[in-house]
Amino acid sequence: MSEAAFDISEELKKLPDHPGVYLMHDADDVIIYIGKAVSLRNRVRQYFQASRSKSPKIEKMVTHIARFEYILTDSELEALVLENNLIKEHRPKYNTMLKDDKTYPYIKVTLGETYPRVLFSRQMKKDKSRYFGPYSSAGAVRDTIDLIRKLYRLRSCNRSLPRDIGKERPCLNYHIHQCVAPCQGYVTPEEYRERIQGALDFLSGKYSLILTDLEEKMQTAAAGMDFEKAAEYRDLLASVKQVAQKQKITDSDGEDRDIIALAMDERDAVVQVFFVREGKLIGREHFRVNVGTEDTPREVLSVFIRQYYAGTPFIPKEIMLQEEPEDMAVTEQWLTVRRGTRCRIRVPKKGGREKLVELAAENARMVLVQDKERIRREEGRTIGAVKEISALLGLGYVRRMEAYDISNTNGFESVGSMVVYEKGKPCRSDYRRFKLRTVTGPDDYASMREVLIRRFTHGMEERRTNREKELGEEYGSFTRFPDLILMDGGKGQVNIALAVLAELGLDIPVCGMVKDDFHRTRGLYYNNKEMPIDVHSEGFKLITRIQDEAHRFAIEYHRSLRSKEQIHSVLEDIPGVGKERRKALMRAFLSLEAIREADVETLAAVPSMNRQAAVSVFGFFHPTVGNTDGESE
Repeated sequence: MSEAAFDISEELKKLPDHPGVYLMHDADDVIIYIGKAVSLRNRVRQYFQASRSKSPKIEKMVTHIARFEYILTDSELEALVLENNLIKEHRPKYNTMLKDDKTYPYIKVTLGETYPRVLFSRQMKKDKSRYFGPYSSAGAVRDTIDLIRKLYRLRSCNRSLPRDIGKERPCLNYHIHQCVAPCQGYVTPEEYRERIQGALDFLSGKYSLILTDLEEKMQTAAAGMDFEKAAEYRDLLASVKQVAQKQKITDSDGEDRDIIALAMDERDAVVQVFFVREGKLIGREHFRVNVGTEDTPREVLSVFIRQYYAGTPFIPKEIMLQEEPEDMAVTEQWLTVRRGTRCRIRVPKKGGREKLVELAAENARMVLVQDKERIRREEGRTIGAVKEISALLGLGYVRRMEAYDISNTNGFESVGSMVVYEKGKPCRSDYRRFKLRTVTGPDDYASMREVLIRRFTHGMEERRTNREKELGEEYGSFTRFPDLILMDGGKGQVNIALAVLAELGLDIPVCGMVKDDFHRTRGLYYNNKEMPIDVHSEGFKLITRIQDEAHRFAIEYHRSLRSKEQIHSVLEDIPGVGKERRKALMRAFLSLEAIREADVETLAAVPSMNRQAAVSVFGFFHPTVGNTDGESE
């Protein structure tokens, strides 16, 4: 149904008294909110009832609703599942959203194989394998797998055994004593299974047997004067002890559970999750959630549980929370369906379990405080620094800054760079680089003039094209002009930039970065005068970072051309001019400068050339508006 034909008041009358999911669209037909309801009629109508008290976020959202649609389901549980899927797909603006969208690693033991393996996995499938996790650190998982393979000498190859036994030679792992080579039939399935059982016990936290075994082997090897083997056992013993110390017993019942708590302020929330597997705390992870001032901890917990457990393959037997989430019964039912067996949500009120929830909450508060401090420092380095520069120059707030630099080797293969900073941070998608076309020799002023002309004429052309096609004024890579141009130099560079802008009819402030005798920035050149700047200020540090970044980008481009052996005659870059025509041009003109100064008719008169090739050569050395593009990073 089109927006013009959609009458909200009439459509509200048609809503069914039935479970389902509703989707709110704005005037651009973008989905801005998705919700579920036991009764679509009652729930959707509430948004448009003036007498109904609504939060500021919902009040604002309602003003943007142009139409809505709904999908019927057979139950509230189906509505919850569908709501989760649609939110994950569309990520509506007004839904509370989990910022992190990660998958967590597991250790997979392929018990369905005759000779099982211990593998890294990010998916938990319903197969004959046994999974341990999830773990919060992929690196820790890989370290544990390496340790297990060393301890029990298990295979890691993809050979199909026992079918392929004896078909190939044993791999390197056998020769370095990290595999018992079942591929050669050197171990029976029964003997190999004993090793796998040891690995399963290890992953389950039963370390005493392996510690005792390693201790005995180390002592035996030392007594037999085999000190190299004793040192190997010593290192393995230390590794196992290190892993054992990280596993803290949290409960004697040996259950799998997640402990979830949050801390929040008016804008952000941090949710802390402790992973307890078989009674042991194996890891923790925190997640950030966007919230509104009116959101309650209960609502945020409810959203987090649905979004998090919709994306993780492992559902524990029990989830412990600070307080009951919204729709607790249906959420518990949904978790049970996903798990395949009963999953309980509990809110402990006393004892050791309550202390664990309090510990998770304290960790969440700590992360939230640290985030705020980090954001405050980052804003000082970025937005605060930009405000300092703006105040020093007497400008309004400078959102976008562009800086330019030239790099060459004794004037050969000159290149230019353009770096962009927005709100004090690098905007690398807008970086551009230029291979100089009209300048020979180490002439930085002429090189900078060419770069600026190409950059801004291209941007002006894109703007004209956008207006003709009725696109947005800033639709395109070059259309967004800076609030301030920073030149890597003083008066001379600034005057070059001002001359180019005046020639193109543009009014953009230009500031030079003046260096001392040691090539260190000492101040700014603006409005025909040098302005000192506090070298300890965040503004100065930002200018230095921008200057270094422009220089780095130019140098890297120039270096890449050299490393790829791409430094060649400029003539090789001209479309339509092959090897024979290049030779003919060089014989006729003797120098690139002479070719650059020749007109089309003179170029066309050269043997092997025609008018089309002559126009191509002339256009290359005298770039038009339609041929001024730069290369992105």
